[in-house]
Amino acid sequence: MIPLKTHHILQTSRLGSQRGQGLVEAALTLPVVLVLAFGVVALAQLTQARMGVSAVAREAARSGALADSATDAISQGEMRGREVAEGYDMDSERLQLTVASPTWGRGGEVAASVHYTVSFEYLPLLGWASVGVSGSHTERVDLYRSLEEGESE
Repeated sequence: MIPLKTHHILQTSRLGSQRGQGLVEAALTLPVVLVLAFGVVALAQLTQARMGVSAVAREAARSGALADSATDAISQGEMRGREVAEGYDMDSERLQLTVASPTWGRGGEVAASVHYTVSFEYLPLLGWASVGVSGSHTERVDLYRSLEEGESE
């Protein structure tokens, strides 16, 4: 039989050893868990930016196709695209939007292309990284729409 005092010392050293083991395990797994968590947040930001770029391009082209002239198509398309980008909380400094209407008129097309740079500056481990997201959309001008008086096809 182990004397009571020796048994108490052995039990105390085992508890200290177990606490130390838990601390080491936490120190080894915490960085992995943090990288995974920040990766999920970055992936969510990237997905939101892709959806936003797609919506901006689609809305800008659609607004341009509903305009009354080629110059109106460009200005209205850009204005609508910027409104949609603001709704998706996209930074206007990192957004490049181009609306073109080379064949505007009945049956013509209005094209919008968008490029947005996603910055991960708010994520501790990914603050140095940025990713570009691009998209484009072409919208046809309705064949049966009426044009302004004096405007030809």
